[in-house]
Amino acid sequence: MSLKVRYFLLIGLIHVLLLVLSFQLLKEQKLFFILAEFGIIVSFLLSIVLYRSFIRPLRFLYTGTNAIQDQDFGVKFVETGAREMDQLIRTYNQMIDQIRTERKESEEQHYFLQKIIQASPSGIFVFDYDGKLTDLNPKAKALFQLEATIIDDPKRQSAHTQLQALADLKAGQSELLVLEGAKRYRCESSEFVHRGFKRKFVLVQEVSKEMLEAEKHAYGKIIRMMAHEVNNSIGAINSILHSIQTFEELEKDWGKELVEALQIAIDRNSGLNQFMKNYADVIRLPKPNIQRNSIDDLCLETARLMQIQAKKRNISIEIKKPTTVVFAHFDQPQMEQVLINILKNAIESIGANGSIEIVLRSSPPQLKVRDNGKGIPDEVQKQLFTPFFSTKMNGQGVGLTLIRDILSHHQFDFSLKTQEDGWTEFLIAFY
Repeated sequence: MSLKVRYFLLIGLIHVLLLVLSFQLLKEQKLFFILAEFGIIVSFLLSIVLYRSFIRPLRFLYTGTNAIQDQDFGVKFVETGAREMDQLIRTYNQMIDQIRTERKESEEQHYFLQKIIQASPSGIFVFDYDGKLTDLNPKAKALFQLEATIIDDPKRQSAHTQLQALADLKAGQSELLVLEGAKRYRCESSEFVHRGFKRKFVLVQEVSKEMLEAEKHAYGKIIRMMAHEVNNSIGAINSILHSIQTFEELEKDWGKELVEALQIAIDRNSGLNQFMKNYADVIRLPKPNIQRNSIDDLCLETARLMQIQAKKRNISIEIKKPTTVVFAHFDQPQMEQVLINILKNAIESIGANGSIEIVLRSSPPQLKVRDNGKGIPDEVQKQLFTPFFSTKMNGQGVGLTLIRDILSHHQFDFSLKTQEDGWTEFLIAFY
């Protein structure tokens, strides 16, 4: 039952009772009866006027709340001249002005924030309470080569190892994420409150280039200093040893064993010199002379070079390429050095009796070197391409470091990991 109906029922009941009472005066005092009837009529009219005075602010409030509910903040009311009504109207108009101003500022801030997020050089990943990815900016898509549709596909998210690593980060936690190649990402997790619920977001920034330059600057200084001292010492020592070897009386007086020992010392010094030269070659790597070259020729020439070494171990090298010649822009000698090191590592990983596949794709140009060797353990995977890291007994770790530097200077994406089928794959993307 509406307020209007209840009000008039009450007023009607009161005035009916007054009419009944006034009829009691009809027999004795007619004049008072007439005055009573007139008073009842005036009272009823005043009740109607009073109702209108009460109901008008309510209608005003009803109209105002409907406008707010419809998010129409342009509705304002004109003062009527009634003090109470005008005070309510002024308060409402001030409230609407304030809401409209705050809404405009909020929309401007939201628009500005969206522009910043879209143009941010850092990848931004937003997760819900259950760790499901709900939003990401263009840089985040580019970093991990994601499609926008992954937001609506929880299965693909759970299969994506990088996304799961980000989802597992706790709020306030910072971590360095290492992928299959030499890429390194600084990940910082935080949270915000949205509609009463905590949401987590992760800022991801690639720091591979900065770390590479810092590492190269650090180990470059050490290697130059070591190479200088070692070369100076070895040169002087070998000169003395060679001079001693020329003494005719040496073998007669001291015996053949001493002559052989001197030669061993000279050979060891030469080995140490070559050892330092390998390190020095890494820091003396020149800038690539980039030209348009055939990747087909690169693969054929390098495979032919490594074929003899592979056959000795009963390892086959097979090239799979498209019918058309594939071209890319790179430094031919440096890329030959890269492919030789990759094939050498594949041969050593297999040991004996295995297969190596060189798979070439034209669009976009990609090169894969696959081998069915022993694979890469998880604990080793994270340390790949770390300067001078090696799992070999007498390894220097120069090969992968050299590969990393050459491909990074070419700005080629690359990765090295063991696939689910057991084959280890080195991928180079020539774009």
